Amino acid sequence: MTIMTTTNRAYVIDDDEAICDALAWQLRTRKIECTTWSSAEDFLAAWQPDWSGCIVLDIRLNGICGLDCFDTLIENHCQLPVIFITGHGDIQMAVEALKKGAFDFVEKPFNHNNLVDRVLAAFELNDQRRRIGADREAIEERLSSLTPREREVMDLILKGHYNKVIANELVISMRTVEAHRSHIFDKMKVHSAVELAQLLAVLKESPTP
Repeated sequence: MTIMTTTNRAYVIDDDEAICDALAWQLRTRKIECTTWSSAEDFLAAWQPDWSGCIVLDIRLNGICGLDCFDTLIENHCQLPVIFITGHGDIQMAVEALKKGAFDFVEKPFNHNNLVDRVLAAFELNDQRRRIGADREAIEERLSSLTPREREVMDLILKGHYNKVIANELVISMRTVEAHRSHIFDKMKVHSAVELAQLLAVLKESPTP
């Protein structure tokens, strides 16, 4: 099965064909692309790391259950938000899934429109994660271009130290510190210590549901 990855898509896994069909119809009426699977095994065999969107996953499935499927996705560093579909007796399992990082759970019988709303919210989180991931990759690439000495100077700049203090601490001249500072700003594509700190703060950000 070939799936386009340029736009968000809902990946629905449920062994109840009626639920899959009804949910797929509701998603498509709201212009949301979706693909359905009747088992976690088939979904996991098809899953690709570059897929974009969210996963709608029934907790109770024949074969591999939803929670075990979720654990496998976590182990494989899947970043797609997961919405669990649960029966009344599965609430505690759903809460445990939330603690592991699931986006949400929806209890059966559910309102299809409300579930689609949660899918759209999960898309927003997925987009945020992808943007931050792209930003992190670009920043880490810039960081890798710094020499060990430039990293030392950068760390002291981020601590708010003036050039003279940095020079004394590293036993180098003020002119050398100034040259390092200029190279750091050029490589990191910033114009000030404040911008540098703001840029590196992106590496510590983590989106939440």
